[in-house]
Amino acid sequence: MSSKFDFDVFYIGAGHATFDGAAPLAETGVKVGVVESGLVGGTCPNRGCNAKIALDEPVKMARENERLGDILDGDIKVNWTKNVEHKQEIIDPLPEGLTARLENAGATVFHGHAQFVDEHTLIIDNKQQVTAEKIVIAIGLRPHRLEIEGSDLAHDSEAFMNLKTLPKNIVIVGSGYIGMEFATIANASGADVTVMLHSDTVLRKFYQPYVKQVVDDLKERGVKFIENAQVASFTKKADKLEVAYGNDQTLETDWILDATGRIPNLDGLGLEKVGVKFDKTGVFVNDHLQTNVDNIYAAGDVISSDQPKVTPAAYFMSKYLMKLFSGQTTDPIDFPVIPSVVFTSPRIAKAGVSIEEAEEKGYEISENDLANYWYYQVDKEPIASSKQVHDKQGRLVGVTEISDQAEDAVNALLPAIEFKMDRKQVSRLIGIFPSIGYAAWHRA
Repeated sequence: MSSKFDFDVFYIGAGHATFDGAAPLAETGVKVGVVESGLVGGTCPNRGCNAKIALDEPVKMARENERLGDILDGDIKVNWTKNVEHKQEIIDPLPEGLTARLENAGATVFHGHAQFVDEHTLIIDNKQQVTAEKIVIAIGLRPHRLEIEGSDLAHDSEAFMNLKTLPKNIVIVGSGYIGMEFATIANASGADVTVMLHSDTVLRKFYQPYVKQVVDDLKERGVKFIENAQVASFTKKADKLEVAYGNDQTLETDWILDATGRIPNLDGLGLEKVGVKFDKTGVFVNDHLQTNVDNIYAAGDVISSDQPKVTPAAYFMSKYLMKLFSGQTTDPIDFPVIPSVVFTSPRIAKAGVSIEEAEEKGYEISENDLANYWYYQVDKEPIASSKQVHDKQGRLVGVTEISDQAEDAVNALLPAIEFKMDRKQVSRLIGIFPSIGYAAWHRA
């Protein structure tokens, strides 16, 4: 690459869309720079996936103990404060470790907010300019905030995961991933939870009959759902907060979580100055993750794409750009099957062709009542079912599962879905017995 620039490749943002590829790229001898305005690692390690799953693990254990209560002596209750402390013990070392990973590979890490000066130049914190032959926009998403009166009285997901004491009453506005996962965690930790929906649909990207089972279970546990809430304002009333919604209805609460989604984190980047095209869905890229400005690329959640905005997709894009920039490929990106999961209790996980798409295409859909399958009876799972999709050639092309082990079952089936194995080929794959992998293959 050209020596007239400070760097060959410079990444804006240091999340999975960057560090998974930037470190090995630097190891090939490419001069790599990275700038991060927050914690190195971005959302997932510091205020997303890693933190969430740490908080959820005691919830998962408490649910299992609840089911096995006639076998195990003693109750398990989630201690919220200690759970948050444990979460911090896990995630606190991550930024330093990821910084070391980048620097040990030969990359230079800057801390600050970057803004485009021109297509090859960035200024960091309005002080230091750096130039690069290629620039990658990988700054992810940020929480969407409701544009209503009193919106500053609501909090985002990071604030929820950092609460030292769990409020007695919590209102969650939104019923996507964040809303439903945190409703599960807060309810299991002892809070009275109300979820306010924008419409009448929860987790709209997941198979609705399975979603209904999750919602019904949460309702039995005391979580309240208000459909078509039309939230109008938040007001401080003495030591309480008041949510105005619907037709002049109000609800008192102690704490409000705004879980109305996430939006591209593009403010203040200066894309207009260099002519990079984008809209509210993200930065536009071609099949090489290249923007309309030839030397500027984008990767991860910040791009406008039909791919799920999840860590595995960002990881794959980062690895692809590493191969592209190091000369290992010139091919367009070819996405594999990317699974997704919502970490409620039970989980819902899916990969490949959805049930809805399979019905439209006339594919074969087979359902397995897993609650009556012996392996799921070991821990007495009351809600467990899966649907597998085979195309007209008999190849496994999709799976959706609801169970406490759904993510592991779907992971086990990913190779068959990615490589479109037929039943004869799948029968050649024998997993460890007994295990969730064996149970999944046995059903395929």
